[in-house]
Amino acid sequence: MTPSVQTPARIRIGSAPDSWGVWFPDDPGQVPWQRFLDEVAEAGYAWIELGPYGYLPTDPARLTDETRARGLSVSAGTVFTGLHHGEAVWDRTWAHVADIAALTRAMGAGHLVVIPSFWRDDKTGEVLEDRTLTPAQWRDLTTQTERLGREVRERFGLRVVVHPHADTHIDTEENVNRFLDATDPDLVSLCLDTGHYAYCGGDSVRLIETYGERIGYLHLKQVDPAVLAEVVADEVPFGPAVARGVMCEPPRGVPALEPVLDAARALDVDLFAIVEQDMYPCPPDRPLPIARRTREFLRSCGRPGAPL
Repeated sequence: MTPSVQTPARIRIGSAPDSWGVWFPDDPGQVPWQRFLDEVAEAGYAWIELGPYGYLPTDPARLTDETRARGLSVSAGTVFTGLHHGEAVWDRTWAHVADIAALTRAMGAGHLVVIPSFWRDDKTGEVLEDRTLTPAQWRDLTTQTERLGREVRERFGLRVVVHPHADTHIDTEENVNRFLDATDPDLVSLCLDTGHYAYCGGDSVRLIETYGERIGYLHLKQVDPAVLAEVVADEVPFGPAVARGVMCEPPRGVPALEPVLDAARALDVDLFAIVEQDMYPCPPDRPLPIARRTREFLRSCGRPGAPL
């Protein structure tokens, strides 16, 4: 009998519309989707996320033609949810999720990134609800997220990866740990965004080492510590903080990405690691040079025989 050969685990690097200053399906200040696809391929990436639903074509056949022509594949779709509001928002949430999940599956991706809703408006700073959840809201958040994970897996074959995010209720180390401890690992995994986690005071390497079995996806991002200190002191909402440059080009910020990638490799599982440098609003000629430099930097973080 010929012994089986185990394929080494891979970290597959990609990028996303976010790194081109794209936050909305339709915004005259954003680069056209054709330019994003051209430039992300030119920068050396083979994987992309869908970004805000409706920015890229939502017809699977057309999007397949456009991505294949540029040598690109899709790793994930993204949805925003307010599941801490419980059963009352389920039908509306599912209608939104199902469209995005269907396109994600049609594009051959395996992940759905789930971002909790913001407690304050990311552009105006208006406080929309209390930043601290009640025990009942935590129960709704965890049980409804498990329900979402089950439905998305059964109906679309996708894995839900929840994205801790600044100005949401899943943000700090304490809240991320609480969320993970209260959810079923079989239904809910984590999209660890290194920048958002640092923004909220967390240590990405420690999270990977502590909850390694829950890490299903990575977003690679860094924060500028000097800008972050100002943002925290001034209680600046996330959107204006991004406009100030709180998210910066690697390797100029924190956390250092080499230890994060080393910790991720030690998990010995296949992972996507998608570059997301929040830049909104963004001059149209700014993203491509940054994307090229970032891709080269990440290549330097690879190990011999296992390039990123």
